[in-house]
Amino acid sequence: MHDPTAPGPVRGREIALLTNPTAGRGRGARHRDAALARLRESGFVVRNLAGRDADEAAELARGCVADGVEALVVCGGDGLVHLGVQAVAGTGVPLGLIPAGTGNDVARYLGIPRTDPVAAADRVVGSRRRTIDLARSGDRWFVTVLAAGFDAIVNERANAMTWPRGQMRYNLATLAELRTFRPIPYVLELDDGSGPRTVEHEAMLVAVGNGPSFGGGLRITEGALLDDGMLDVVVITEMSKTKLVRSYPRLFTGRIDGVAEYVHHRVERVTVAAPGIVSYADGERFGALPLTVECVPGALEVIA
Repeated sequence: MHDPTAPGPVRGREIALLTNPTAGRGRGARHRDAALARLRESGFVVRNLAGRDADEAAELARGCVADGVEALVVCGGDGLVHLGVQAVAGTGVPLGLIPAGTGNDVARYLGIPRTDPVAAADRVVGSRRRTIDLARSGDRWFVTVLAAGFDAIVNERANAMTWPRGQMRYNLATLAELRTFRPIPYVLELDDGSGPRTVEHEAMLVAVGNGPSFGGGLRITEGALLDDGMLDVVVITEMSKTKLVRSYPRLFTGRIDGVAEYVHHRVERVTVAAPGIVSYADGERFGALPLTVECVPGALEVIA
């Protein structure tokens, strides 16, 4: 019997390769060149695309999908995956990935080589597909985690800073926010399929995970699976600043069950409300609360 996930002959099949050349401090362009050579050598007809900015990249991605390319392959980090997902979600056009970012959580989820663009391109050549869930809020989708608390506030501050570059900017933003941070009053409406219920928390952060990690392996929603039809909602309730500083590294290793303030809900749908919070998803600015997020089972085909 024919296996529909098995690769067919490659010759003449058209795919699009969309790159963020500046991803990973210039790794994007290098990884694209290596992957592009491999894909063309394997017989693919490759549209080689890069937008001048996120809006143009999104337009190029949507255009390729509308034209009927066989797959959209993105070369960059989770931000470009996020952009690509908006174009292919629910269309049946699969998303391929050549990791070149700093975080690469989606590549981690799917077991795609993160440092070898030729090996990642070989996955695209193999063309084996897997179907995974996505999280949706309105008409926007995300793959990894929605951050809606202290971590999102740090992201907002870091994005407003022009110096320094890289991880140190986040460290400084974290220290700056800690000085003035107060627990946030959240109202969560949770629905695990048996009807909605409302809970209220004074909390440091709320994270909604379709997958287990974000930000380069920060496993805040440990245990979340990509194909279980559920979202994992993690709440870290009010704690002292000293304890937050002490626990902060643990919150992101997945070893947080022992933290008394850790609360974990599994839901099909959640509404998160809190004053003055702008959420981030897949590391990208996503939207101000309140937001309703639902799991859409099987919404994305990936090459993995």
